[in-house]
Amino acid sequence: MGHREPLNKNEQSKKDDNPLNVRQRIEGIYAHGGFDSIDPADLRGRFRWWGLYTQRRPGIEGGKTAILEDEELDDRYFMMRVRMDGGQLTREQLRTVAGISKEFARDTADVTDRENVQYHWIRIEDVPEIWRRLEAVGLDTQEACGDCPRVVLGSPVAGVSEDEVIDPTPQIKEIHDRFVGDRSLSNLPRKYKTSISWLPDSPYETNDFSLIGAHHPELGPGFDLWVGGGLSTNPMFAQRLGVWVSQDDLVEVWHGVTQIFRDWGYRRLRTRARLKFLVKDWGAEKFREVLESEAYLGRKLPDLEAPPVPEKLIDHIGVHRQSDGNYYIGVAPVVGRVSGAMLDQLADVAEKYGSDRVRTTPLQKLLLLDVPGDRVDEAVEDLRAIGLEAEPSPWRRATMACTGIQFCKLAIVDTKDRARDLVAELEKRVPELDVPISVHVNGCPNACARTQTADIGLKGQLVTVDGQQVEGFQVHLGGGHAGSASLGRKARGLKVASTDLGDYVERVTRRYLAGRSAGESFAKWVHRADEEELK
Repeated sequence: MGHREPLNKNEQSKKDDNPLNVRQRIEGIYAHGGFDSIDPADLRGRFRWWGLYTQRRPGIEGGKTAILEDEELDDRYFMMRVRMDGGQLTREQLRTVAGISKEFARDTADVTDRENVQYHWIRIEDVPEIWRRLEAVGLDTQEACGDCPRVVLGSPVAGVSEDEVIDPTPQIKEIHDRFVGDRSLSNLPRKYKTSISWLPDSPYETNDFSLIGAHHPELGPGFDLWVGGGLSTNPMFAQRLGVWVSQDDLVEVWHGVTQIFRDWGYRRLRTRARLKFLVKDWGAEKFREVLESEAYLGRKLPDLEAPPVPEKLIDHIGVHRQSDGNYYIGVAPVVGRVSGAMLDQLADVAEKYGSDRVRTTPLQKLLLLDVPGDRVDEAVEDLRAIGLEAEPSPWRRATMACTGIQFCKLAIVDTKDRARDLVAELEKRVPELDVPISVHVNGCPNACARTQTADIGLKGQLVTVDGQQVEGFQVHLGGGHAGSASLGRKARGLKVASTDLGDYVERVTRRYLAGRSAGESFAKWVHRADEEELK
């Protein structure tokens, strides 16, 4: 089933040996023999199933990214991704994550837009001990990368939000416990991304499988099912199947869709192996028919009309009342870059206010839960003192960045440092901005920072200035999620050098502020503006 032959090198590697088996070799051989003892087929393939990628060797400029062979790009250190399904962390887990960062990862720790934490500078010799510490507190790196079910996004306020009707945390946990490491699902055609949330606070249109809260007129609260979303070089929004999924059926429906991808997904061409291509070719009606067939669910799901959605995703920044009368505080690290030391300080703040729960978000933010109402102001100040701002500027609040050329072998330009500096520039240049304008900075076309769904999406590439190639970006404008769902507009020839980025964003922002109508968002203004106004 699906398009399989001839096998590409990735499919051949998975056929030769289940990637989950590589853990035994890491623990028994590679951690003792060091980097030079690693089989290349494991190093650049199967390691991913345990959350490990080689990082980029320092000093290789962006123009070499697509030219050099893997072994020339590889450093002798690894990026390690820690799964945090639903973005949920206890204080003990947070301290463990922080301790590993300080001891083994040169104090690196990035909060990603997949609710993970990523380390850098990991040595293969230290991986078994890192796993031991993570697993001792209920965390792991299994299938954090690879052609398998990756981390399940969930609402960072699941179980505490006053607006939530169904808390799907038990089902997210069941998916992790039952199916992560299940060898029947460890060889999917490509990566498989999931989002399950009652609230519209996760980018559900850009995941392979998404559930968003919905009320059925007769059956009550449940979920609306979307399948086949993904961005990268061929962006597509997920399609609604028009079905209502009960909380009791959630895990079974997820398993059914995942099995369809395994059985029918395209495998011959790596570039067409994501679920979105199958959904596009089949259409929602046929996909639903196959899902409900005897081979998968074996029954019909109730029909559901499209539920209402808000204009934008909820980011949870600031102070908000919980259903139990306590408060949660959403804070914005600058473009998701934190450190082990900062996470340790966050654990100190949590302990001071009696909180045992911290959350990561799909927008590279952090939440502190369960703060008593009479101590909120004090907690906000303590968070500010460690660099975590609950009242950020609109620029800091809405800017994200991928890993970039500092560590990523696919990147062409710097992202984290450039985005951090851009935030500082714009806070000085346009302090009067009164609504967040999302700026997503990506180091290559793969859209890990969701370039096409930002107000201002910046895709890294080399641009020519005065006859010289320099770091720069192709600009996407007016993207969005939820009620503003749209892929960003690309004005003809709109590229900007990295050094000119502050000038450009200031210019287009001032044009928006001068030309908007009452209550008009940046995205809506972009889609009606003349092309010259966007340059």
